Amino acid sequence: MTDRAIRNLDNLRTSASTARVLNLLRVSHEHGRTDGWRDAPLFENATLNRSLIIKHRLRRNEIDEFRVRRYVATKIVLPIDGSDLRVGGRYLFVDQMGFDQTLEQSLGIGPTHPDRRVLDLIDELPSLDPFLLREQLRRNGHSPDPCYFNVSEADLMRMAEFVAHEITPLVDLSMGPGADLAAENPVARLTAKIMSNSAGDDMSALGQTLMLRPDEYEEGIFCWKGFLYYKWALQAITGDIGWVVDSVRRAKPWGRTDPEQHANIDRAKEQVRRRILLTCEATADMLRIYDDAFRGLTLEGRPTAFRDFLKDAPVLFARLGERLGAIQHIVSFWRYRMGGDKSAPGAEELLDLLADFETSLAGRERPDAMALAA
Repeated sequence: MTDRAIRNLDNLRTSASTARVLNLLRVSHEHGRTDGWRDAPLFENATLNRSLIIKHRLRRNEIDEFRVRRYVATKIVLPIDGSDLRVGGRYLFVDQMGFDQTLEQSLGIGPTHPDRRVLDLIDELPSLDPFLLREQLRRNGHSPDPCYFNVSEADLMRMAEFVAHEITPLVDLSMGPGADLAAENPVARLTAKIMSNSAGDDMSALGQTLMLRPDEYEEGIFCWKGFLYYKWALQAITGDIGWVVDSVRRAKPWGRTDPEQHANIDRAKEQVRRRILLTCEATADMLRIYDDAFRGLTLEGRPTAFRDFLKDAPVLFARLGERLGAIQHIVSFWRYRMGGDKSAPGAEELLDLLADFETSLAGRERPDAMALAA
């Protein structure tokens, strides 16, 4: 690994589950003595279960390592020394050319090994948001111990409250106005179904009404859950986004800066601020696609609008996840590096940080979302 990559790897040592990083090494350090970590692991392979899984924005020289063109890949980092990440590590990308051969030679994981399927399930997701990762695995029959997912009970409760508010029009539609809700709260019941692994009869009836095949409906419902999660997550970090945009504008490097560096920093800061705002607008545009479809189902008597949304949801979900994941990464890392009593970065580090943010946001601005919506 290069010096820059080693520094970035060392910066991950204190993070656990985020939109971009799943730090299984830290999970093993904190929970490795518990029965849950041992009896219900994320990966059966011990080395893989102490790795770092990263949603990585591919650089130009890395794109050609894949048979199918892609811009974000799932990176597996195997630390050389688990007690000192500054030493670096070996890495490979899921589904890069020769991946199965390398995986079997390095870790003894063949194409039919259960861990190979788990890697595919992780790779299918646009980000590593703990809630969505847990749901993706659960709906495919894999339930690792909760220690692998940094989802607090408080966050789950807040999301359940948000989902209950969002789906109330659907309950009103199915129950009819003025229904007697005293015996049982249908909103709470449907919320629990949506938040659980199995939708049950309450949700399957909707699939029949919309005339969707079972596989289309199951995938659509999962992505609907993802849209609800992303809508909640965007609201939860709105204040942080404003702070980051303002903080980027005011950021100044420590020490002496030559005129060329100063000009490059000013250009990069403006580009990052502009792209953050445009990406947020693009994210809001995509969420409005869902809002319009749901309003068509519940308020306007147009169920085909929601049917079309569920059929298109997997593609929309992936695009939305990539955008929100990029925003969450910037918010979390900028707060980590620039918050509190941290010293200001030097000119070279600040340029490096801004360049990473620019790359993460490239191609995710509003025009692309507007074209998709059209």
